[in-house]
Amino acid sequence: MRDDTKKAYENAKDSLKNLGEKLKDEAKDLGEKIKNKAQESYEEASKKASELKDSASKKFDEFKDSASKKADELKQQAGQKAKELQGNAQEISAKLVKELRDKTDAGIMECKNALKETQGNIEKAIEYLRQKGLSKAAKKADRIAAEGVIALKVAQNFERATLLEVNSETDFVAKNDAFNELVGNTLNLAFENKVTFSNENGENPLSNLKVNSETFEEYLKQKIATIGENIVIRRAATISCHDKQILNGYLHHNKKVGAIVLLSVKDSKTLQDSKKREALSTLAKYLSMQVASMKPKVISYKELAKELIAKERTAIAAELEKENEELKRLGKTLHRIPEFVSRAELTPEVIAKKEAELKEKLKADGKPEKIWDKILPGQLERFILDNTILDQRLTLLAQLYTLDDKKSVEQVLKDESAKIGDTIEIVQFINFELGEGIEKKVDNFAAEVAAQMK
Repeated sequence: MRDDTKKAYENAKDSLKNLGEKLKDEAKDLGEKIKNKAQESYEEASKKASELKDSASKKFDEFKDSASKKADELKQQAGQKAKELQGNAQEISAKLVKELRDKTDAGIMECKNALKETQGNIEKAIEYLRQKGLSKAAKKADRIAAEGVIALKVAQNFERATLLEVNSETDFVAKNDAFNELVGNTLNLAFENKVTFSNENGENPLSNLKVNSETFEEYLKQKIATIGENIVIRRAATISCHDKQILNGYLHHNKKVGAIVLLSVKDSKTLQDSKKREALSTLAKYLSMQVASMKPKVISYKELAKELIAKERTAIAAELEKENEELKRLGKTLHRIPEFVSRAELTPEVIAKKEAELKEKLKADGKPEKIWDKILPGQLERFILDNTILDQRLTLLAQLYTLDDKKSVEQVLKDESAKIGDTIEIVQFINFELGEGIEKKVDNFAAEVAAQMK
């Protein structure tokens, strides 16, 4: 049994040896195959790399030629553009600067810089100058440039009113009888039909209405032929009263500006009282005079947009700082640059903070606390007045009353309300200024004469 085991062991040993030799040979063969395969892959990769290198070199040469050609084209275009820009710059300096100066009264260099900063945009240049405090006003930017008249009709019961603007080519025609007859008939037609329109919108509701058995459009054409000038019915506005309302209007004697103001009360019985009704119609007329002369944009500060307030605050500060330069040179008192410009910014917190500051100052000045109540209201009122410049310019209620500049329009309303025993409010106002927003044609007299001599 032991011999058999020994023999089996020897056989197994030989088998393992043979297997090891076989595996060794196979591994050697496999190594040779891998080596050969790697060599083949290397040679193939080298060949591919060489091909890619040649292709890349060719592509680079092509790109280089293309880039050089493109650079030459861009250089040529840049030269052409530079010439165009130079021409534009000459046009700005020769043409637009004068226009901007006429509208703003700013200096030549200031206008040039403004136009440069705004790429020749007149409106943006005007705003740029305002923000820099260099425009004496955008007042000249709104310069009136048209002939004709403003007409007004108010109902005897003060419950309806119409404003009308009719433009003519010359002031002379605006004064003749035929023109005035046209204006009167047009005004009556607009009043009776409660017409409101602006021909900037391309519509004229008067066109198909009847005047002496013919359409207004036909009537207008005949009048134009008779008068010999182009006549434009530019715009009309009609206001009609509702319950507890009364209105009146004002037309300046030169017929170039007119306004209507609509008022309301809380108690309908107020308007049934003839004396109170007369007082209210008179107040509406005086307020119409206010609107015509002071040209407010809105009734209250509550109608001013936050964006507008922010923009105007910057412009007002720049404007006052510019004026201060001249005042300083003259040795005069300088303007105070306000922190705020509208009542919309004077929140309860702002007022409370200011009141606390004023009390601290009164205390520091040794003023007896028992008299503070007599001093504080006036000081707060002064603070509000100094910090509502924008309201005073744009809002009707904050403006100083033209018939008593010690009061604001808002205070006048309170006083008149107390007199009649009712609350008076301004509901609406309309203001027409002749030719507002229209640019008059500027004739070249020399060119006209030269043309006639040919």
